[in-house]
Amino acid sequence: MIETGENTTSTGRPTFLVGTSGWTYDHWKGRFYPENLPKKSLFDFYASRFSSVEVNATFYRIFKDETYHKWRERALQGFGYVLKAPRLITHRKYLADVEEDIKSCYRSCTLLGDKFDLILLQVAPNMPVEIERLRKTLLAFPDPGKVAVEFRREERYDPGTLSLLNELGVTFCNVDSPRQSLTDHLTSIKAYLRLHGRKHWYSYNYTDDELREIASLAQELASRGANKVYIFLNNDYNANAPANAIALQGMLGGGKPG
Repeated sequence: MIETGENTTSTGRPTFLVGTSGWTYDHWKGRFYPENLPKKSLFDFYASRFSSVEVNATFYRIFKDETYHKWRERALQGFGYVLKAPRLITHRKYLADVEEDIKSCYRSCTLLGDKFDLILLQVAPNMPVEIERLRKTLLAFPDPGKVAVEFRREERYDPGTLSLLNELGVTFCNVDSPRQSLTDHLTSIKAYLRLHGRKHWYSYNYTDDELREIASLAQELASRGANKVYIFLNNDYNANAPANAIALQGMLGGGKPG
């Protein structure tokens, strides 16, 4: 049975962490960012409105320690990073013989200190379904409770996989996309919703009714034991992501959490 723990607010209420998948989008200028805002100030503006961000860039490249130190220093107390695991682990090695890669990835994440929230492990859609391979991978992380797993195929949502995540305290990433309907799985004391868009990948603009349904789902997951509910918008086109995220914040009880 999943129980709430230390990651609630001082009033005992769950924390809803709404944000976007990345923040360095020049095409958000004039829509979300002020038109003349310099690139070096994008993060500060973002962090003034959201308390969490999903970092996609770590999927594509390896960053120097200096970058993690800068991310840590620039974020205010209470801000949290979710970092996507490198594609070397998930899409090139398909979770095979990745122990050293995981060790290196996790070490980098810990440089963020208390601003390191989770690692997002996106399982490649064409990877063979092997529970033991997934188990071995998750156990290679020093703390599996710091891992969230995203599957891009609904057939991966089988009882065996869900049972494994629950056993290890790993967070299930509920995906909303043109190929997958949003689910309500909860396998740890954290819930995760990743919104890519419905009719179109990355360019879809969620309606108010759809956002209200998503907010209701987040509240339901909290009522079932999630003390932190992460909601990330990955529909970056036309600055739909920050606009939808701000709307969701309002539906869940206010703006940027303090």
